[in-house]
Amino acid sequence: MPMSFNLNVIEEFRANGGRVGGPFEGGDLLLLTTTGARSGRPHTVPLGYVRAEGLLLVVASAGGAPEHPQWYRNLLVHPVVRVELGTEAFDTVAFDTVAVPAEGARRERLFAAVVRKAPGYGDYQAHTERELPVVVLERLEPPADGPAPVVVRSLADKLLEAHTWLRAQLRHVRQEARSHVPGRPAALGLQLRQHCLAFCDGLTHHHTGEGSAIFPALARSRPELADVLTRLDEQHRAIGRIKEELVALLAGIAVTEPERLRTELDRMSAELEAHLDFEEAELLPVLAGIPFPPSGPVPSGPVPSRPGPGGSAPGPSAPTGG
Repeated sequence: MPMSFNLNVIEEFRANGGRVGGPFEGGDLLLLTTTGARSGRPHTVPLGYVRAEGLLLVVASAGGAPEHPQWYRNLLVHPVVRVELGTEAFDTVAFDTVAVPAEGARRERLFAAVVRKAPGYGDYQAHTERELPVVVLERLEPPADGPAPVVVRSLADKLLEAHTWLRAQLRHVRQEARSHVPGRPAALGLQLRQHCLAFCDGLTHHHTGEGSAIFPALARSRPELADVLTRLDEQHRAIGRIKEELVALLAGIAVTEPERLRTELDRMSAELEAHLDFEEAELLPVLAGIPFPPSGPVPSGPVPSRPGPGGSAPGPSAPTGG
């Protein structure tokens, strides 16, 4: 679809609480914001969606085109995506998700459920040799057995919120890695890969925010922290090297030796826990006096946070999922 068409649909969606007219009137539509695989810039597209088995699903159909849509290629590189949905109150709600393409028998089951609700997807599949990916949009929520959500009132709380998310995600991917068997049709390969990359993206985002805003501001205002900040910066680089090794392993997840993957995850877990513990001990007392959101002038730049998202519109006969 032309970009101008997409933009018109997006503007109408946001202005009318998720309702749009024309060929999509009454249809189930969401806005998906991905991060460009090459550009790193956010890209938003309107997509048809289906709910099945309690899951929020989009299909990378591109109207039956021979190639995957760009938004799908984006989420394979940056799995954390933002979803906007309309509500019964004629408003919109936005939340972050991890985009996980279904595999094997699960994909077949979910695609069948999609076609029962929106038969147009079956027509799209019939017109291409490409297997249309079914993407599960998993909402980013704290685990039920995890710590209570952090109430953010200060920059220290914001830092702790980010640390809590990173710890939870790393625990999750380590649990999945224990079940990973490469080459098995219904294995956790792609699911594990997406969750690992989501964690890595979150880690990069968090450390970039610290390195570009928080640490320079502390260096200026608290010169006695110079040695602490130097040590934290060294830890960031060490964890960054492990992260890059992990990303390289994920590129060949289908053939990666499970034990090697688990070893890298264990190594990152040990390094990260030590780093987070040290950072909290040294910086939380300092940051506790800085309100968040800021109530006055603060140093410019990003702050540590949970990761956010960095896309073609549905076709006229049925929502295409891009």
